[in-house]
Amino acid sequence: MLAVAHTGEVNSEFGAAVRRWRDSVAPSTVGLPSGGRRRAAGLRREELAGLAGISVDYLTRLEQGRATSPSAQVVEALARSLRLADPERELLFRLAGLSAPGPGVVPTRITPGVQRLLDRLAGVPLVVYDAAWNLVVANAPYDALMGETSALTGNDRNGVWRNLIGSGSRTVQTPEEHADQVARLVAELRMTAARYPKDATLRRLVSDLRATSPQFTELWDGAPGPAPAEPSRHKVIQHPTVGPIALECDILVVAGDDLRIMVYTAEPGTEDAQRLELAIVLGTQSLVG
Repeated sequence: MLAVAHTGEVNSEFGAAVRRWRDSVAPSTVGLPSGGRRRAAGLRREELAGLAGISVDYLTRLEQGRATSPSAQVVEALARSLRLADPERELLFRLAGLSAPGPGVVPTRITPGVQRLLDRLAGVPLVVYDAAWNLVVANAPYDALMGETSALTGNDRNGVWRNLIGSGSRTVQTPEEHADQVARLVAELRMTAARYPKDATLRRLVSDLRATSPQFTELWDGAPGPAPAEPSRHKVIQHPTVGPIALECDILVVAGDDLRIMVYTAEPGTEDAQRLELAIVLGTQSLVG
C-alpha cells in the first residue's frame, strides 16, 4: 500500500498527474478546435479550467502543488473534463487524499457513454443535474441562453435552493407555475434523500434549506404524497439581449447513474429558433481584437 507522509507530497503528485493527463488529451476529444498554433498537442490550462468550471489561477495552483485539499467536486470535475477512465479517476481521488464517492452517495459521475451523448449535442443548450438537483455540468450554449453557470457557487448550484432562496433563473413563470415547480422539486428531493440516507452533503443541504426557507420546511414536513405533475415542456426564457424565446425543455433521465439531462430546443424555422441561434452566437463567439 502506498503511504503518503506529507500533504505537500500529495498535492505535488496530484498536480503532476493533472498536468500529465492535460498534456495527453487532444482538444478534439473534448469538443474543442484543434487548429491554431499550439506549443503542445494537449489541452491548454485555460481550456481545462473552463471545462471543469474552476478558475485558471486555481488550476495553476493545483498543478504546482500550491493549493491544498481540492474538494471531491473539483476532483470529479477534473476527472470528467479529462475524460478519465474509472481506474484513472480512482487514482486521481487517491492522489487528492480522497475516496471516490461510494454507492451511498448521490452520484455525479458522467460515464464515457453519457459524455459521448453530451458531445454529440454540443450545439444544443443542455445542463446535467444529479438526483438532488445539484448542477453537474452545463455546456456553452446553455450558459449563453441561461447565464454563466460558473458564477453559481455553494448552495446556489442546487436547483431547489436556487428556486426557493437564490438567484432564480431566466424562465418566465406565473406564481402558480413557480409554486408547482418548487413543490415538485421538494418532493423529488425527499425521494432522493430516502435513496441516499448516508449522503452528508445532501443532509447538509436539507438542513440549510430548513433553516432558511419556511416554505421548504412546510413542504418537507407535510404529509408525503404523489409528486405534482411535471410541468409543461414548453418554457419561455427571457434572454437579456434577444428577448423572450419559447422553447421545449426535455428531461432525459440516465436511470443507472441517476442523472437528469435538460435539453432546450426550438421549433425549426420559427422566430424562436432564430432568437435561440442568435443568443448562442452572442454568448459563445470569441471576439478577435
